[in-house]
Amino acid sequence: MAGFLKRLFGGDTSGANAPAATEEYEGFVITAEPISDSGQFRLAGSVTKEVNGEMLEHKFIRADLFPTKDQADEFAMHKGKQMIDQLGDRIFQQ
Repeated sequence: MAGFLKRLFGGDTSGANAPAATEEYEGFVITAEPISDSGQFRLAGSVTKEVNGEMLEHKFIRADLFPTKDQADEFAMHKGKQMIDQLGDRIFQQ
């Protein structure tokens, strides 16, 4: 009942507005940025790194959907680490 009242009066019980999960890994920063999609969360995030005073960023969105934001966050971190391990700085090449 409390969840219904929060939604009715503007409260967000989905976790969609929770602060972004971030993690530093091998000199990069991975940020989970799940996208709310029909009651689920699409896997999305970014990998950033400062190189010679310039902040480089690679954004990613995948087709994977998860029932909770926490699960989408967890898998975004895993995907970010996988891309870093496989590509390193080449992740920023276009």
